[in-house]
Amino acid sequence: EALGLFTGIGLSEAKARETLRNGALSALLRRAVLQARSALGPALDKATGTLLYNTAARLKEPKHLGFLVGYIARREILTDLQLSAALEYVRSHPLEPLDVADFERACGVGICITPEQIEEAVEAVISKHRAELLAERYHFNMGLLMGEARSQLRWADGKTIKNEVDLQVLHLLGPKTEADLEKKPKVAKARLAPAEKQKVAVVENGDVGTETQSLLEQLRGEALKFHKPGENYKTEGYVVTPNTMALLKQHLAITGGQVRTRFPPEPNGILHIGHAKAINFNFGYAKANGGVCFLRYDDTNPEKEEEKYFTAIREMVEWLGYQPYAVTHASDYFDQLYAWALELIRRGQAYVCHQKVEEIKGHNPPPSPWRDRPVEESLLLFEDMRKGKFGEGEATLRMKLVMEDGKMDPVAYRVKFTPHHRTGDKWCIYPTYDYTHCLCDSIEHITHSLCTKEFQARRSSYFWLCNALDVYCPVQWEYGRLNLLYTVVSKRKIIRLVETGAVRDWDDPRLFTLTALRRRGFPPEAINNFCARVGVTVAQATMEPHLLEACAREVLNEQAPRAMAVLEPLKVTITNFPAPKALEVLVPNFPADESRGFHKVPFHQTVYIEETDFRAEADKGYKRLAPGQPVGLRHTGYVIAVQNVIKDVSGHVIELEVTCTKSDVAEKPKAFIHWVSVPLACEVRLYERLFLHKNPEDPSEVPGGFLSDLNPDSLRVVHNALVDSSVHSARPFDKFQFERLGYFSVDPDSEEGKMVFNRTVTLKEDPGKA
Repeated sequence: EALGLFTGIGLSEAKARETLRNGALSALLRRAVLQARSALGPALDKATGTLLYNTAARLKEPKHLGFLVGYIARREILTDLQLSAALEYVRSHPLEPLDVADFERACGVGICITPEQIEEAVEAVISKHRAELLAERYHFNMGLLMGEARSQLRWADGKTIKNEVDLQVLHLLGPKTEADLEKKPKVAKARLAPAEKQKVAVVENGDVGTETQSLLEQLRGEALKFHKPGENYKTEGYVVTPNTMALLKQHLAITGGQVRTRFPPEPNGILHIGHAKAINFNFGYAKANGGVCFLRYDDTNPEKEEEKYFTAIREMVEWLGYQPYAVTHASDYFDQLYAWALELIRRGQAYVCHQKVEEIKGHNPPPSPWRDRPVEESLLLFEDMRKGKFGEGEATLRMKLVMEDGKMDPVAYRVKFTPHHRTGDKWCIYPTYDYTHCLCDSIEHITHSLCTKEFQARRSSYFWLCNALDVYCPVQWEYGRLNLLYTVVSKRKIIRLVETGAVRDWDDPRLFTLTALRRRGFPPEAINNFCARVGVTVAQATMEPHLLEACAREVLNEQAPRAMAVLEPLKVTITNFPAPKALEVLVPNFPADESRGFHKVPFHQTVYIEETDFRAEADKGYKRLAPGQPVGLRHTGYVIAVQNVIKDVSGHVIELEVTCTKSDVAEKPKAFIHWVSVPLACEVRLYERLFLHKNPEDPSEVPGGFLSDLNPDSLRVVHNALVDSSVHSARPFDKFQFERLGYFSVDPDSEEGKMVFNRTVTLKEDPGKA
């Protein structure tokens, strides 16, 4: 019955059976389909079925399923874009009830984009790029026009925008001429006049400072020699062809001499701390030089890509404080990349090969017996690949070059019968990184292609491919990766941690993914400061987590208002409380700067203190509460003294009866302790390192593998903690310093009547961790 239900919404039988093997997903999907059928009838179209499947697969909190399916059934959520916004809204608003009007605004419910609005938006974008369009004509990056128009009309239909772009470009440029279709003519080599020497400002925390050379002074060796825009040819190893100078001249005419970088993540996982360095360097270097940075998704492997990764990547870039100049995708350029592949074959620089994947792996694979096949034959076979006449692994397109690491003839295209999230089933062949990356950089006129050291072996193929096609060739610069000890960042290994239940998901606060760091409460400024301190060196940097934690303390000390919380409550009754009802106590938000305001907390006859702040007998050096040893209650102006200790049948202290005295007449106590009164119940999650050893992936350090190195005490949940009522209106990700305990952040799991806090860091570094 369930199989028929799932195939009835457009799932293939294989996909339906795969879904049935996942009990939780199939139960949610069944509920969603039945609810939709009760509203729309038994026949659901495939578009609705896709929305229902995506809802069931991506929804983290099942209680919202009926709410979201209702919008789908009423045709108020019609696109995956709207659904993504809806899923993000319910995830980030855990408290009930949801604000329906705010939800609908966030998801574009009821918004109708008219053809006139699309026409006006596209007209404005084309007007902005008119000079470049007229200069470059049909070689211009049309995906850029699409991206900018989409950013103005978030809920507009993408196909309608594309049609309008095509129409207006045709109106401006006219039909394609032979010159538009021909390769660019060769011109005599000519040196560019040296550009005026410019200063490079320091980049700190994403802002431009006043010193010169500061960012570059952090670099070592070859990376100090960054070229200026248009002076690519001055870079060591750059290949100059008869067309180079003409292409650079055209490049400068298009960019106006502007620095252009790009951050090109694969949308098949969540960004981690190492990516934070890449984000800071790419966006920061461009900003320091008055340039721009693209966010370009390297979406060439549809088997592993999911919409949640696209959304999370952009969220994290913006969370760190950077706004992309444009958001693009490798798939924006699939048509152009395919056309260039045909040209590469025609030039005798690529061929169709039938060696199996396992045959061409390693450093010394046998040469391909098809390397010298005729051009016409490769053209026909490549067309057969595109039409799906070869199975996966039966044919590849390979480029004729030897890379720096000895790898021969890297693959440019392979067969994959997997629909793409943006191009659907238009393609069954997809380009590889080695083929795609440099050509996308060329299309977007990137000046500095900044990448980590492991891509150095691809530098020769980067230059080779651009020159083999006679297109503008950027410069690739490599720098060292940023790694942290006591963690793993590999996507495959994080998935294993999730599958085995060692962590909850990619955003588990014990991980060092950026979503996890945000959930734990790390401010973005702290991560940027950490990256700035590490610097940009060619050598790989492996850092201790406590250095990142120190950066967090510096920022949170200035940002996180104070509050009081008790993790292990001990009831204290003040027998001579000075008022018939609760008093209000003023507590400074930031004790070091009272100009930043105060908040009120109730002070009642019954208060709660930490169990550890009382001892039945005071040892030498112990300064807190004990019989005969009074303490002050912070911010109240009162000192309390024990009169009676109440114990349960097992002898455990369950309550103290005390008297209070105004602090201005009492003898000065040895200590002041925090407390709560009329508190809110809350859950507090205390985190330690996830792994016991510095290098959990090193077999010499951890012979049993990283899963054997898990710290059994990496998470301690305090279910019945108490917090003062000043935090009652806090939202997820709001941050506080709980006095004497540490810095804490509100977790998205919070709900009405039960807040959840994650401890970000302790107030001071634990000497044992250094």
